[in-house]
Amino acid sequence: ARPAHLAPMAPFANFVTRELAGHRRRVHSVAWNCTGRKLASGSVDQTARVYDVEHGSHSGRDVELKGHSDSVDQVSWDPSSPDRLATVSADKTLRFWDVRAGGRAVATVALTDENINVAWSPDGAQVAVGNRDDVFAFVDAKTHEVTRTTPKFTYQVNDASWNRAGDVFYLTTADGFAEALRFPELTPLHRMKGHTSSVYAMALDPSRDRVAFGGADAMVSVWDTHECVCVSVVDRLQAPVRAVSFSHDGAFLAAAGDDDAVDVSDAGAA
Repeated sequence: ARPAHLAPMAPFANFVTRELAGHRRRVHSVAWNCTGRKLASGSVDQTARVYDVEHGSHSGRDVELKGHSDSVDQVSWDPSSPDRLATVSADKTLRFWDVRAGGRAVATVALTDENINVAWSPDGAQVAVGNRDDVFAFVDAKTHEVTRTTPKFTYQVNDASWNRAGDVFYLTTADGFAEALRFPELTPLHRMKGHTSSVYAMALDPSRDRVAFGGADAMVSVWDTHECVCVSVVDRLQAPVRAVSFSHDGAFLAAAGDDDAVDVSDAGAA
């Protein structure tokens, strides 16, 4: 069967939008914590910030995280804790933060190259960091020691994430496919090819076994991870898709990139 086209979400009604200010230069990454009450961002201004969206900026609970000496390229929350955050930077470090401790890192891990992505395992036990040389380091989240480093992958890796069970590690590539690797062996399981050019972004549905990919071909594809088939697509965007995200309940799928708008789809029936 051909994949379905996801319909746009119905227009927002009775929603209030709010701009979160704080960074002085372009923002590269945003992420919600596991409770949905805090939003973290990483910026070219060499800082990360944590916004208390539950109480608002007037509460004085927003935190600026300082310590990186170059652009903060990705932020990622510990899925098992609402307060623990990891950031990676072009300064070749991974930093761990506990927002209850204020704006100072609780640990800094020196790595070998400029880092471009970071992902927590679903149990919060380890963090994977990918660099510009397509090598991944796996870091113990308690001891902050590098426990494993992969060889260089034979393709350009753009993003990475574990599945909900933690036994599959997904990579998106510049060659139009996503690779599913058995974890911890990192041996190939299957390849999902649904794009004509680079796959930039990936999001795991927190409510069921689905993964969404966004590509340079302006398409979003949604895959059933059990059957390894594409079940739906979003083709309304006109420019490369650089970010995708499911809502906490998997009901909606947001996609954005070089367009001047964010597309939100009704993903509940897909």
